[in-house]
Amino acid sequence: MTTETPIITLTTDFGPKGPFVGVMKGVILGHLPTARIVDLTHEIHAHWPAEGGFWLSRAHKYFPENTVHVAVVDPGVGTSRDIIATRYNQQIFVAPDNGILPHIIGDPAQSKVYQLSDAKRGELCSGEISATFHGRDMFAPLAAALAEGAIDVADIGPATTDIVPSLVEEPEVEHGRMRGAVVALDSFGNLISNIDATDLERMSSPLIQCGGQQLKLQDTYGRSQPGELLALINSFGVLEIARAQGSAADYLGLGLGAPITVIEK
Repeated sequence: MTTETPIITLTTDFGPKGPFVGVMKGVILGHLPTARIVDLTHEIHAHWPAEGGFWLSRAHKYFPENTVHVAVVDPGVGTSRDIIATRYNQQIFVAPDNGILPHIIGDPAQSKVYQLSDAKRGELCSGEISATFHGRDMFAPLAAALAEGAIDVADIGPATTDIVPSLVEEPEVEHGRMRGAVVALDSFGNLISNIDATDLERMSSPLIQCGGQQLKLQDTYGRSQPGELLALINSFGVLEIARAQGSAADYLGLGLGAPITVIEK
């Protein structure tokens, strides 16, 4: 049993309507009343696991060791898809096996990933399991047990390296061009890519191509005129396309998965 105050974060595509997030919290607290539950976000684009994995890969470093991060972006709920968990960077991640974890851990062969077994599921998840709400019936009790220290990640079931890859490929570099994609849209309409700031360091004067536009790299929003498009490295260290005091997504008509190319000016 851990002596620390257990922390559990929740990342879902449930949105603000309905009782789903609250019910998940209620189940966690029923198993572990001392838990501190943090809503990382419930605004992941519906059925888009890649965004959930992306935000967790960028946000988890701001949490203490032994935090349990639960991601429920689960269009395959109720099917034969697995539930998997791993310990990475001294923290625990629990998610459906649908491409979320590769954003966080990279190559699964370099990390120890475990599948929730039927036996452990039966032990942890009492009562009838809904075919449409595994967040309540499976993820919540599993997260509570892991946060409490009642079980270790390795106790949930067999190890595996065969997990579903991300729906969005890593950026490619070819003939001096770097190709990435939009993996998230924030509430301002900013197009957030999977191109890391460190990827751009190999270019002395990068020029960003997106939606038929060519943009130089800027350092912040406030140096652009209202309505002007700009590219910058955002606070999470990735390339972002924005529109000063407006929505780049609406203006360009682009969304998740849209290509972004970086060339040398």
